[in-house]
Amino acid sequence: MQRKAYAPVAALAAAVLSVGLASGCSSGSGATGTGDDAKSGDSSPSATAAEPGKYQSLPEPCGKVDRKTLRTMLPGVDDQSEQDAEKTYAGQPALTYDTDRRVGCRWSLETPEGTRHLTVDYERVVSYDPAVSDDDRARQLYEARASAANIPTGSSSAHPPGHPATNDSVGSPKSKKNGTPGGESAQLTAEHEAGTSPTPTSGVPTAPASPTTNAADLAPRLLDDLGDDAFLNDRLATADSGVHRDITVVFRSSNVLVTVGYDQWAADKQHTPSSEDLQGKARGLANELAGYFSD
Repeated sequence: MQRKAYAPVAALAAAVLSVGLASGCSSGSGATGTGDDAKSGDSSPSATAAEPGKYQSLPEPCGKVDRKTLRTMLPGVDDQSEQDAEKTYAGQPALTYDTDRRVGCRWSLETPEGTRHLTVDYERVVSYDPAVSDDDRARQLYEARASAANIPTGSSSAHPPGHPATNDSVGSPKSKKNGTPGGESAQLTAEHEAGTSPTPTSGVPTAPASPTTNAADLAPRLLDDLGDDAFLNDRLATADSGVHRDITVVFRSSNVLVTVGYDQWAADKQHTPSSEDLQGKARGLANELAGYFSD
């Protein structure tokens, strides 16, 4: 009889011990969850992720440049055979591993007078910092590129007081038409298409018919009429084999950075590639590409 009385008491003690252990485990589990999950699940305003970028895709780079623009920037392309001209117009896509994040294209044309290269690069910026928006991250990258190129931060249209009008920084004197940097190249293109382009005198550069362009207009500078931010860089390199001018235009539209690279190599050092001509054409293409990102 005593053994029968012991069974309920033992069962009651076991039940009490079980409840105590369950309560202790539950309390410990709750403390651990509060320590880690609360940070990742915090919905307070301070933890709200920054806005994503406006653009979630990029254009097809080789097909985005108009053929008429390529004809202007690669003079002599139509002098090739039909097959070679089509290959030049088609361009060569850049090798990328994520076409949603970066794409590009390259065109080149070699002539007896020298070689021209044109490149277009698109980069869609994504910020992995929840406190920094895609736009802000793109702005940071743009500013880093401008700083690396030593682009002045002053007004792009400002001229030093009393600065006289001078010739092209390193080339022959060039005229400025209609007050725009690309005016001369546009006029030459129109003359060429109309069949009235002047025949250059052998070894003698053609004299300008109007006042020369101020060198300050052609210096590396910020551009205030292109995208959200933009700058232009102009570099000249001279070697034993010839002279090389590189023009770079970089602009930002929201979270996308676009870079236009345009260069000309000439074997004849007496005929330095014109800053005005190359800059005008590079800026014209940049404006054309910026249209893709306008509302």
